[in-house]
Order: sequence, then C-alpha cells, then structure tokens
Amino acid sequence: MTRRNLLKLAATAAAAPAVGSARPAPRIPIAVSTLGCPKWDWNTIVKNTSGWGFAALELRGIQDQMDLPKCAEFNGTRLAGTLADLAAVGLKVSDLGASAQMHEADPAKRAKYMDEARRFIDLAHAMHVPYVRVFPNQFIPGEDHKVTFARIAEGLHQLGEYARPGAVTVIVESHGEFRRAEDIVPIIDGAKSKNVAFLWDAHHTCVEGEKPADTFRDLGKYIRHTHLKDSVPVPGKSKEDRHYVLTGKGEIPVKETVRVLAKGGYKGYYCFEWEKRWHPDIDEPEVAFPHYAKTMREYLAEFGVRS
Repeated sequence: MTRRNLLKLAATAAAAPAVGSARPAPRIPIAVSTLGCPKWDWNTIVKNTSGWGFAALELRGIQDQMDLPKCAEFNGTRLAGTLADLAAVGLKVSDLGASAQMHEADPAKRAKYMDEARRFIDLAHAMHVPYVRVFPNQFIPGEDHKVTFARIAEGLHQLGEYARPGAVTVIVESHGEFRRAEDIVPIIDGAKSKNVAFLWDAHHTCVEGEKPADTFRDLGKYIRHTHLKDSVPVPGKSKEDRHYVLTGKGEIPVKETVRVLAKGGYKGYYCFEWEKRWHPDIDEPEVAFPHYAKTMREYLAEFGVRS
C-alpha cells in the first residue's frame, strides 16, 4: 500500500463511527503487547484485553504476521472497522513495534530496515498512533563505538524527520547491546530530532545492572513508552538468558520501576511485554495478562496513578 493511499485511509478511519453508544469509562494506563498472545485472532485480542481492563494495545504482530502493514486488519476498508472495534471497547493503540535495526552498516540491509520503519510510520499516521518502535541494536566488532553511535543517530534523525509531518514519534528501545543509559543518550541526542524519543525496556536495563532511578535520571526526559516484565536467572546460563515469570514473582524490580516512573511524572503507558512468541514455554496469556493487570492496579494505586 502506498503512502498516499494510507493517508486517504487515515481520513476515512477517523470519520468511522464506533460500534455502540456508551462511552467506555477511563482506565488506568496499562497496555499489553500482542507479542504475548501469538495464537489469538484480532477479535480475541480486543475482547480479552479490554475485558481485563487494559487501556491500550502495543501492536507487535497478529498471529503469524509480524509485518503490521501487511496485516489484513490494517489494510483497505478493514482499517476503519478495526479502529471502530477499538473505540467501541475503549482501547487505544500505544505504539507499533517495527523490527528495524539502526546499527546495520550493510547498505542493502540498512535500506531494507529504513523502508520497514517508514512503512510502519505511514501506518501509524493512518491509525492515529503516536509512536513507532525501532531497535538500536548492536555494536559492530572492530568498529569504534563513536562510528556506530553516529550511524544509529543518523538513521533515527532521518526517521524522526520523516515521521514529523504525520505527528508520529520514533522511539528507540533499550535492546540488544544498547542496555545502558551511557550508550542510549548519545544516539538520542545525536538524532537531533524532536520526533525521536525513548522506549524504556526496564527489564533489559535492570538485568544490565542499572537501578531504575539511575536510568530515569539519565533518560527520563526522553521516555514516552515502557516495557515491563519479570524474570529469574537460568542456572548455568549468561545473565541475559532468563526465564520470564509472572509479574512480582521474579527478581526484576518492577514495582520500584513503577514507583520511579510515577513519582517522576511519567504520563505514558505501563506496557506488559510478555514474550510468549519467542518463549512458548512461559505461562499462557490467559494467565499472565490478567495477573499483570491486577498487580499493576495495586502498584499504581499505591503510587497515586489512577487514569
């Protein structure tokens, strides 16, 4: 689908009436990624997540399709109906999760990633979604880190400026080898775009050894979205190889991260990224999703966050 056609769809989708007449009540700002429910179809996703009290969805694939612009739900005349489905139950879309990696030096691979990110930005504009996630993602062996920083920052700048007319912001995640604030600040500062910001995957920074308060101190002004999850170490494995467990049952300071965000004035979603697609052995979404919603209601209430 071309950018021109997506922009036409944006106007159509905005004008589509929502199903039902009652306006859903305000919800606490919790979101959930579709990464956690890879077997669910669209209707099941909407029904279950809204029923458990989530306020927003992070779109990261629907069933077997990870390339969101290719999902039937977001194409042609179905887009207006999809947005109406969400509006009818009071769900927003927090962000779209692209897989584009900004560190890539190979010209052909880099062009492919940049094209992917632009397609996601176009879709975000058509859906009135504020953010598109990209990865930083790796340091290249033998390459000076400053060169890698510059390449990533340039890619982010290009995407941020591309996204600006459509009121979309590109958010780069703490991911891959970019898990410390000292490596993330240079690429965001270097991007020199108001439409580039930060997605704080607090699990990754905490596993790397950073305390939530320290990450927030250095990156708080850039944070627009979050990924939260809990885990325990896997005996005999590296520190990155961990087993995901229900929120509050592991060693990741999720509650402390919520406290830091809430007391720091964070206004975005507290998003549950349950990596069921990549780790099929972890609990089913029917268990993990409502447990997260219940736990986060308790945390947010304690720290004065209501809606």
